Amino acid sequence: MQDRYAGDVGDFVKLGLLRALSPGRQLGVAWYRYPDESHNGDGRHITYLVQPQRYEHLDPVLFSHLRNITRDARSINSLLPVMEGAISSDENVDSSMVAPRERRNWRTAWFQRVMERLSTCDLVFADPDNGIIDDANWRRGRAKFGKQMPLAEVQELAKGRCAVIYHHNTRRRGGHDAEVDHWLGEVGTPGLAVRATAYSPRTFFVLNPNEEIEARIDEFCQQWADLKVHLHRAG
Repeated sequence: MQDRYAGDVGDFVKLGLLRALSPGRQLGVAWYRYPDESHNGDGRHITYLVQPQRYEHLDPVLFSHLRNITRDARSINSLLPVMEGAISSDENVDSSMVAPRERRNWRTAWFQRVMERLSTCDLVFADPDNGIIDDANWRRGRAKFGKQMPLAEVQELAKGRCAVIYHHNTRRRGGHDAEVDHWLGEVGTPGLAVRATAYSPRTFFVLNPNEEIEARIDEFCQQWADLKVHLHRAG
């Protein structure tokens, strides 16, 4: 997650989903904060905010808040007021300033601090820039590994509780449906996926959901269908 994304259409869906799932639970958010980049136009998808007649009813409080913050400096911290009571872990995950030989240990220590920060939460959300990746060791030495969440971190974060993991769909062979099925299978725990394809293809993997969470997800997907949100179960 980068500060420049705050308030875009992805945040509207993401925070709407978390607000729908979190009542009665202690929500924890691992932001996977990464420094702002400028090589692309990501984060500019805020035209939905000038269409209140179409989208405001989905979550009026959230819509109003996001409209306000996009008029000023956008940041991860500006999102917290609409996540009442959430525990936030926003330590920078960028290891590019660390010597390559030290990056693996640095990332392990960083993730341990995240786990400690969110230890009391029974619903957690992880927001890596690019989403889930495999556990190949060579990746951990790369300068931009902070934009990814390896499978081992997904499994550890979800252990014993419900977890929602952001994933930006790729050009993986077989298409997005096959990609989602792949990761649902790789995680190794019960789960489903909320797909949101407006503007760009993104998936929210929901792991270890109970019946109440599944019912809330069904309702959310029906209500937010105008933003191309739909439920995906393992094929």
